Amino acid sequence: MDILLVASAFNSLAQRVYAELSDQEHRVDVVLASHGADAMRAAVRQTRPELIIAPMLKTALPDDVWRHHTCLIVHPGPPGDRGPSSLDWALAEGATRWGVTVLQAEAAMDAGAVWAAVPFDVPPVGKSDLYRGEVSDASVAAVLLAVRRYAGGAFKPQPQSDPSIRVVWRDYFRQERRRIDWDGDTTDTVLRTLRAADSQPGVLDELLGREVFLHGGHPEDELRGRPGELLATRAGAVCRATRDGAVWIPELRPRRASGDPAPFRRPAAFVLASLRAAPRSALPELPAPLELPPCRRTWTDIRYRQRGDVGFLTFSFPGGAMSTGQCRRLLAAYRYALARPTSVLVLGGSRDFFSNGIHLNVIEAAPDPAAEAWANLHAIDDLVEAVLRTTDRLVVAALGGNAAAGGVMLALAADEVWCRTGAVLNPHYRRMGLFGSEYWTYTLPRRVGAGTAQRLTTEALPVSATSAAALGLVDRLLPVAAQEFAAEVERRAAGLAAVADLDRRIAAKRVRRARDESARPLAQYREAELARMGAILFDPHAPHHALRSAFVRKAPPAGARPLAPAPDPG
Repeated sequence: MDILLVASAFNSLAQRVYAELSDQEHRVDVVLASHGADAMRAAVRQTRPELIIAPMLKTALPDDVWRHHTCLIVHPGPPGDRGPSSLDWALAEGATRWGVTVLQAEAAMDAGAVWAAVPFDVPPVGKSDLYRGEVSDASVAAVLLAVRRYAGGAFKPQPQSDPSIRVVWRDYFRQERRRIDWDGDTTDTVLRTLRAADSQPGVLDELLGREVFLHGGHPEDELRGRPGELLATRAGAVCRATRDGAVWIPELRPRRASGDPAPFRRPAAFVLASLRAAPRSALPELPAPLELPPCRRTWTDIRYRQRGDVGFLTFSFPGGAMSTGQCRRLLAAYRYALARPTSVLVLGGSRDFFSNGIHLNVIEAAPDPAAEAWANLHAIDDLVEAVLRTTDRLVVAALGGNAAAGGVMLALAADEVWCRTGAVLNPHYRRMGLFGSEYWTYTLPRRVGAGTAQRLTTEALPVSATSAAALGLVDRLLPVAAQEFAAEVERRAAGLAAVADLDRRIAAKRVRRARDESARPLAQYREAELARMGAILFDPHAPHHALRSAFVRKAPPAGARPLAPAPDPG
C-alpha cells in the first residue's frame, strides 16, 4: 500500500512508524507539516497515497486533504480523550492506565471515528521516556491494526458518538498549571510536575533572578535545605531542596529574551554558571559512587553493579547525547568495570535512549563550537576504542531504546548487540552534514558488509530493530516491554556467562582482534575519520553548522526538502 506520513517533525515516533510500515512492505513517504499546507497538498499530489497517517501532528490537516482522502490521526489518549496535551494531563493526574487511539481526521479536533485503540500501563517515568516507550509501542500496534483494517475493506470505524465512549475534552496544559510551590509542594508533587514536562516544554521557574525552564526530575534521599535552595551539583545536574526532601534537575533552559536567538536545553550546572556572578564552585560538586547501595534513592547518570560473573555498566544521559565530560566519565567507569572479575560485561541495559553520540547542544553553546566538537569526538572515540580493545571478556551492548549516529557505533564496538524490539536505529551521520567517527568505517562494514554500510550511511533512514537484526546490526531481539527490558537483559546475560564454550569464544575474539589489527590498525581508521571530520568542523562555511544550530533550536533548517526525513529532535 502507498502510505503518506504527515508529521510536524520526523521525531522518534514518526521514525518508528515509518520503519515498521516499511518492514511490512508498504511504500512510505514523509512530508513535514511544518512546511505548511501547500507542501502537504503537493506531497499528496506527488505520491497519490492510498492512506494518509499522521503519527505526530501539532497542526490541522488542510480541509481539502482530509475530505478527499482517508487520514488517520494517532492520538496519545484513550478513545474519547480530546485535546492537545493528553499525556501531560495523564501524568499530572497520576493516571496508571492510559491508551493510544487511531482516529479518522475530521473538522473537530480528535473527534473522528476510531479505527484502533491500544491501552497501556503508565510506569513512574518522565513524559519523554513514556512517549518513546509505552506510547510508542501502543501507537505502532494501533497503527498496524488500523492499516490492516483499512486494507481489508470490511471494518467500520466506531464513531465517538457511540454511548460506550466517554468524551472528555482537556485544554492545553499551560505553564500556570505547572508552577512549583517550593514551600508547599511535597517531593512527590514536585517530581510529578517535573516529569510531566521533562523534555518539552519544561517547567517555568526562577533561579538566581532569571526565568528558566526546568527539565527532568529525580529524587534525592539525603541532601536537605530550605525549600527552593540550590544544594549541590553532580555530573551537570543541580540538586534543589523541597519542603520534605530534594530533587535533582539534570537540565535547564533560559527563557527567551526579546530579540535573542532561541535558547535550548543544556546541563543545569553550566546554565547556572552562566547566570552566576560568582564562580561555579559556589555549589559543591557531590559525585556519587559507581556502586550505589540498593537502598539509596538518588540520581546518577552512570552506575555499575555485578551479579556473579556478569558486570552491568548502565548509563542514562538526557536525550541520549554524550558530552566530552560524559564520555570521559563513562570511559573511567568502563575501566573500573574491566578491573572487576567478570566474564561478561553489559554496557547499557536500561530503558529509553542508549546513545545518540556527541552532544550537539553543548557544542552549540560552547565559546568555540568547533574546538568543543573536536574534544567531544576524541572523548567518544577513546570510549569506543576501549570497548574494541577489550579482549578478556565478552561485551554486550544492550539497547533498551533508540540509538543514532555515534551511539549506534558505540554499540557495534561490542561483541554482541541486544535490542528491544521497540527501538529504532539511525546508523548514519548525514542529516547533520557529518562524515562520522567512532571507528564506524571499521565496525559497520564488518557487521553488514561494505555495500550495505554505504547504503545505510547515504540513505540516512531509520531502521527498525527487526530490520537491524536482519541486516546484522543486532544479534538478539528482546520482545519485551520497556519496563521489563532490564530484567530480561540480566536473565540472558547470566545465561551467556554460563555457556560451556565461553572461554573459547573469548580466546577466538582475542585472535580476531589481533588479526584485524595486523591487517589495519585501529589508529588508521581513527586518523582517516578524524581528518574528514576536522575538515568539516573547522570549515565555517560547512553546512553542518547551520544544521546543528537548527537541530538544537528545533527549527527547520534552511532549504530542507518537504519529503526528506529530518533528525529526531528527541
